[in-house]
Amino acid sequence: MREIKNKKHSYILMAPYMLLFAAFTILPVIMSIVISFTYFNLLEFPRFIGWQNYSRLFLEDDVFLTAIKNTLLFAAITGPVSYIACFVFAWIINELGPKLRAIMTLIFYAPSISGNVYFIWQIIFSGDRYGIANGFLIKLGIILEPIQWLKTEQYILPILILVQLWLSLGTGFLAFIAGLQTVDRTLYEAGAVDGVRNRWQELWFITLPSMRPQLMFGAVIQLTTSLAVADVSINLAGFPSVNYAAQTIVTHLIDFGTIRFEMGYASAIATVLFVIMLGTNLVIQRLLRKVGD
Repeated sequence: MREIKNKKHSYILMAPYMLLFAAFTILPVIMSIVISFTYFNLLEFPRFIGWQNYSRLFLEDDVFLTAIKNTLLFAAITGPVSYIACFVFAWIINELGPKLRAIMTLIFYAPSISGNVYFIWQIIFSGDRYGIANGFLIKLGIILEPIQWLKTEQYILPILILVQLWLSLGTGFLAFIAGLQTVDRTLYEAGAVDGVRNRWQELWFITLPSMRPQLMFGAVIQLTTSLAVADVSINLAGFPSVNYAAQTIVTHLIDFGTIRFEMGYASAIATVLFVIMLGTNLVIQRLLRKVGD
């Protein structure tokens, strides 16, 4: 109690944020978990049904299993690749002069803030001869007839992964730029005295340990983005996509939550996604603790 009294001003300053965070983040998560054990269609009062929603998800809903497979595959590729790309580009750009660094940061960051730019990729992968990809391949003689890129199962997911990687240099990228700017330059001089001989050793033993908060923030952002992918799937592959080839957990959630209004079932889907995100974040925290060891 004495410690609380001594720091009461800090708690008072934190109170507005904590109240809003509890009201709009913690409480909805708890309510979603509770509702996931009920049948709730927005018209009737929720009726407790136990584990039926979860058993239906994993034992009866084949589309959900496809959505999990697509989401995990999507996250396993775009998450690490976009995370590494964000850091590598930030590391390279950080070595440039201030003006050139600002220009390059804008160029790399622009796709993530450009709004609905999916029409560009729709033109590239259009299914007729006027599509850029088809026109280019036909001109080279690689194909004779246009390919329905966004209507053919085998091509849909690779295209979505490509587009998501193009969009991935967002908030995490800026966090890495900021983290690199805050690294104490005297640490490199001290490292040279202690035996650090090249840039790779500087990166592993000085740069990365000095920006662990930014590394964690970037990892959470990239992971959350890759697991919660939906817009790129809906805009390019349609809703639903051909044979659910681009179905993800979030698009499945949108289907049951905003179209069918099966809120209990949708909450169960959201809870499964929450558990997956929480588990992967814990794994990432353990991995990042080893940086610099």
